[in-house]
Amino acid sequence: MAHQGKKPKFKRPASVLVVVFTRAGEFLLMQRTRPADFWQSVTGSLHPGESPRQAAMRELREETGLLGGAQLMDLRQSRLFPIIRAWRSRYRDGHCFNREYWFACALPGRRLIRLNALEHSRYRWLDLTKALELATSWTNRDAIRFLASRTAASGFA
Repeated sequence: MAHQGKKPKFKRPASVLVVVFTRAGEFLLMQRTRPADFWQSVTGSLHPGESPRQAAMRELREETGLLGGAQLMDLRQSRLFPIIRAWRSRYRDGHCFNREYWFACALPGRRLIRLNALEHSRYRWLDLTKALELATSWTNRDAIRFLASRTAASGFA
């Protein structure tokens, strides 16, 4: 059962990354309000009792206003990465690594994105090369590369 209600005191060391893209091969990246100049796809931590898919759908809706529904694809990939020291106080003692589960949301074309102003200040639709240049985290770049390699044979259709 998905977590509903108040925000938990500590984050789970598990999160989702949702790459939103169009069939024309454009990728959505959003600029975080903090830290400045940090560009990313949709991301977020899992709440207690929440599955990665449930978290992906929730984060997609919260950060973009998009409803994932049938367009949300589980890429069946995950990456483990160290939590940067400055953010470790958000997790229970002893949690130094985070498991990130990857999803993608295919859209027929660009959509108007409704940003959560607390998290993101602007967004851009970019081709593959520019998205790889702008994405700040290595896992985000790897997920975009992975998705592009999987969809290139079909021309992003």
